[in-house]
Amino acid sequence: MQTNNFALRLPHSMLDALRQAAADDGVAINQYINVAVAEKLACRRTAAQFLQARAQGGSAQRAMEILAKSGADVAEV
Repeated sequence: MQTNNFALRLPHSMLDALRQAAADDGVAINQYINVAVAEKLACRRTAAQFLQARAQGGSAQRAMEILAKSGADVAEV
């Protein structure tokens, strides 16, 4: 596996919290950051797949119908 170096600038408070979190998990800071980035990327990928699947089942006309109904009761409140 090829790796790359990347300079990461963090405020002191975040770095202190990062050091503590990595120590609590018993891993190096680098490993902690790798796992955190991997988790974030997986969440984004999952969210994108979910939204694509939802979009395939929808229709612009139905969305417009729903939007037209929204706020209809607001004047009565």
